[in-house]
Amino acid sequence: MRYQRSSALFQEAQQYIPGGVNSPVRAFKSVGGVPVFMKSAKGAYLTDEDDNTYIDYINSWGPAIVGHTHPVVLEAIQKQAENGFSFGTPTELETEIAKFITINVPNIEQIRMVSSGTEACMSAIRLARGYTGREKIIKFEGCYHGHSDSFLIKAGSGAATFGNPNSPGVTQGTAKDTLLARYNDWEQIQDLFKNNPGEIAAIIIEPVAGNMGCVLPENDFLQKLRQICDENKSLLIFDEVMTGFRLAFGGAQEVFNVKADLVTYGKVIGGGLPVGAFAGSNEIMDHLAPKGAVYQAGTLSGNPLAMSAGLTTLQLIKNNVDFYKKLEKTTETLDFEIGKILNEKGIAHRINRKGSMMSVFFHTASVSNFDEAQQANHPLFNNFFHQLLERGIYLPPSGYETWFISHAINDLEIEKTLEAVRNFHYE
Repeated sequence: MRYQRSSALFQEAQQYIPGGVNSPVRAFKSVGGVPVFMKSAKGAYLTDEDDNTYIDYINSWGPAIVGHTHPVVLEAIQKQAENGFSFGTPTELETEIAKFITINVPNIEQIRMVSSGTEACMSAIRLARGYTGREKIIKFEGCYHGHSDSFLIKAGSGAATFGNPNSPGVTQGTAKDTLLARYNDWEQIQDLFKNNPGEIAAIIIEPVAGNMGCVLPENDFLQKLRQICDENKSLLIFDEVMTGFRLAFGGAQEVFNVKADLVTYGKVIGGGLPVGAFAGSNEIMDHLAPKGAVYQAGTLSGNPLAMSAGLTTLQLIKNNVDFYKKLEKTTETLDFEIGKILNEKGIAHRINRKGSMMSVFFHTASVSNFDEAQQANHPLFNNFFHQLLERGIYLPPSGYETWFISHAINDLEIEKTLEAVRNFHYE
């Protein structure tokens, strides 16, 4: 494929934007080469500035679950835009989406809208500390909860891509209050509580990790976290920025039948526009200003364009009784058929999948934590990425990212994807 215009645009962007991108993983630094600049998207496809088209398996990193520029969502955004972009005042639309989410999602009673997943997770941690009167949190190596200081301690995703999980600019004072654990390591969690009695405000976890590749909880790990939080009067926070409304309408809480004290959201609930949210019980959420003492605010929180896109997307999903069944079937087919092709080629691999999230690791063993994700053959993944890109398949440009499957992926797109994998050769 030709990437002449993307190359020129990237050269220009680097003069005015740090690294030429506004989010590091977009720079292709992990996989090498020049990032592709997109100009449009529709359904299952992206089109770049050189007019190359791609079947999209990142879907804006998750939000485009119904496909890009869905006509019903587009109409809702256009209608709202005619009435105003932003007011800085309360709107009925904010209450509508808050009511819709709290009624349909188990175990939450109130929700506060913000503008990003980072902001949602940062606010949830502050609320947990304010509610419990404690300072320490537990997070897991390879889980990424945004770029707030508390979370950039052995983070996954972009931080892992650049081999610099402990970001400069994070103070030692902040770092000391973040306790690290290995994903799926129950004994380590027990030790942390034993060594920090009465000091841990919360555990925060991606219930299905998506920022070290797709990694699943094993051996009732989430249930055990719920139990130890109860025993120690700590809060359990599910970061469902990725999994919320993607694994199921009730998210990971529904799928794994585990109740979290606080849940963070993003991506799908904005329908592709910038959004985040955090939610919990009345008892906990009442500690937020203006009712409580824990302060959080945002100029564009509850932005009407995002609320309109998000509510419409959620209604589309809710009204389609087979929505998740189709997503699951598509992802299952990709998992099975890609695995079959790689087996025939004699290429060692492991595919992790849950719902419409999946990752291909070029690894001989299982991948159940960050250490094992790091041991995968990432140079081979980079080769895989570029060969599929040349054949019109757009994968996440890092072996530490999950694929997001959209409802717009149908049999034609699946077959084109499998044909690209069949043509993959190990160089």
